[in-house]
This record gives sequence, structure tokens and C-alpha cells, in this order.
Amino acid sequence: MNHSAETRPSRFGLSRPVWLLGWVSFFTDMASETVYPLLPLFLTHVLGASPMSLGVIEGAAEAANSALKIVSGWLADRWRSQKKLVLLGYGIASAVRPLIGFATAWPQVLAIRFADRLGKGIRGAPRDAMLADFAPANARGRVFGFHRAMDHAGAVTGPLLATAFLYFYPGNYRTLFFLTIIPGTIVILFILRVPERSPTLVSPGSDRRHPVGESLPASDGPLWKLGRSFYVAMGVILLFSLGNASDAFLLLRMSDLGVKAVWIPLLWSALHVVKVVSSLVGGTLSDRFGRRGLIALGWLWYALVYAAFGYFDSPATVIAIFLSYGLYFGLTEGNEKAWVADMAPAHARGTAFGIYNAALGVGTLAASLIFGAIWTRISPHAAFLTGAGLALVASGLLFTMFATESSG
Repeated sequence: MNHSAETRPSRFGLSRPVWLLGWVSFFTDMASETVYPLLPLFLTHVLGASPMSLGVIEGAAEAANSALKIVSGWLADRWRSQKKLVLLGYGIASAVRPLIGFATAWPQVLAIRFADRLGKGIRGAPRDAMLADFAPANARGRVFGFHRAMDHAGAVTGPLLATAFLYFYPGNYRTLFFLTIIPGTIVILFILRVPERSPTLVSPGSDRRHPVGESLPASDGPLWKLGRSFYVAMGVILLFSLGNASDAFLLLRMSDLGVKAVWIPLLWSALHVVKVVSSLVGGTLSDRFGRRGLIALGWLWYALVYAAFGYFDSPATVIAIFLSYGLYFGLTEGNEKAWVADMAPAHARGTAFGIYNAALGVGTLAASLIFGAIWTRISPHAAFLTGAGLALVASGLLFTMFATESSG
């Protein structure tokens, strides 16, 4: 395979592998976001589960993939092969997701979500490392921003399809869940067309090359030796994620305030329209003005949104706040990944992305459990204000701990 032909810029300055991985994320999120916005309603209204069980399900689902993210990233670096891990991870998720349609009790949903997130844990770090390999150093923000935009575009399409389906077949959640096998199959076909990473990779600081599948020589340095700044950054990101509970709670909040079930997927889709636009803009801006300033701005916006969710009870006001929430994703998601790629040496990017994704997973586990407990035992207002407070602290640390470093 001619690697230069595969990776040269094509449409909009993005290479064919970047586009293929973008379509993989598009169809994956089309399937998962057909299910996700309806899951709180399915659990509470159909299966009779409580908000606390929702926190357990979402938290345990994220915990399931945390350790796997590190292991799969390390294996991708060690083996110099990423595609098989990416295929395995997406394959597991595509196979188990439709099984939610068979669930008759919330522990069954827990098991399915657990397997789904295992797949995500396997694929996440190798896929991000592939994107970093295919991205020019001066366009990493753009590449990761584009990838997140494609992800969110799928999340626009899925809820729209769900809304249309439920309009004609009200309450028929199970059939809708079964139909997610279709985009899941398309995902696998696209992955098979994605080329493996470059057949050769130059080691940092040398002109030596290593073939795909060969373990990295010890002279390239330990894969865990990523530098103090990297681990400090991961600590700050972990702190923020402790206040970043599952978005399922936002959907449940709107439902509790009187928003009808049929409109929940439509609002979820509208949120992702905001995410698509802001991700494309945010990634490009970070290539020009630096990563950390935009990430900190995104965290501040998150704090404002969560504080507002905790303060207002009007359905119309909360819907408007919910849609503005999409700006946070555009300022942070792609830029955090581009920042990881900036800090990590090329030979250890899989490991670095594994650690980053694991930090998010551990934080989301704790955040979802804490959020569910505070919601149940105190109030939804207190839960949202707790998340806002942690975001403010993390943003302040990001400004102060990296104030002397150059941006980008």
C-alpha cells in the first residue's frame, strides 16, 4: 500500500484515513446516541429503576474501560499495530448494543453497557494514536476537532432517527434498540478500509525506523516516561472529570421538569449540532492560539452551565442552557487530545492516550456515583452546583500550574 497516497491531504486538507476514521465515529455515534438519550427513560419508566441505579450503570460502564484504555494503548505502542485493537473494540460495541432491546431488569442493562464500554476501552487509545500519526503537527487541533465533529454529527442523526421512529411507534423502545445493528455493521466495513499506521516510524531523536508489529527497542525509552508536565496535566484533567457526571443526568433533569419523552432525543440531537460547529472552530483555533487557554475557557463555560442547571427550574430556561452546553465540548474535547499528542513522544502516543482516557473514565465513574448520590439524598440543585465548583477549581489550576509554559 502506498502510504503517502493514503495520507496525503484530500477533502478540506484532511487525509483519507482521517476521513475514514471520522465516518467510523459518525456511524458509531449514530447507533449509540439512538439508545443513549432514551436509556434514562427506558430504565426509570419501563424497568422501574431509580436515579441512583442510573448513576451505578453509567459509572460502572465507564469504570469498565479505564484499565483497558491504558493496556490497549500500551499494546498499540508495543506492537506498533493499532488497527486490530480498533477493530476489536468497535466490533464488541456494535455486537452488544442491540441486546438492550432484550433487557427486562436494570442489572441486564448494566451488563450490556459494561460490555459496550469494554469495547470503547479497547479501541479508544489506539484510534487516537492513529489519528495523531495521520495528523501534521501544525494541524492536530483541526484533525481531532474534525473527528469530534464527525462523532457529534452521528449523535445528531441518531436521535433524529429515534424521534421519527417514536413518533410513529410511541414507546416501542425495544425495536429501536434492535435496529442499531445496521449502523454497527457499517462501522466494521469502514474500519476494514482504514490503513494501518505508517509501515515505518522514526524514533524521537534518531533516524532509525521500526517495522509494524515489532516491539519498541529499550533505547527509545520507557513508554511510561512521559514527563512531569504530562502527568500534572492528567491530574488536573482528572480533577475536572470528578465533577463531569454522565450527561444522562441532564436528560433526566429535563424530563423531571416536564419535557416530554418524544422531544428528549430531538433536544439531544440539537445539542450535537452545536457540538459539531464548535468542535470544528475550537480545534482550528487551538492550532493558532494554543490548547490550554481554550481548554480552561471550556471548563469555565461548563461551570457556568452546571451552576445554571442547579439554579433554574423553568423548562424553557433549562432547555436553552442545555443547548449552550455544546460550546464546552468544542472548546475542550478535540483540544485536550491534541494537547496529549503535543506532549507525548511519537513512540508512546498510544500509552499517553490510554492514560488520558483512563483518567477521564475514572473521573466519570466517581462523578456519576457522587452525582447520583447527591441527587437522590440531597437535591438535583446540589449535584449540579458540586460539578460547577470542581470545574472552577480545575480551570484555576490549569491557568496557574502551566502559566510559565508556552502555549500550544
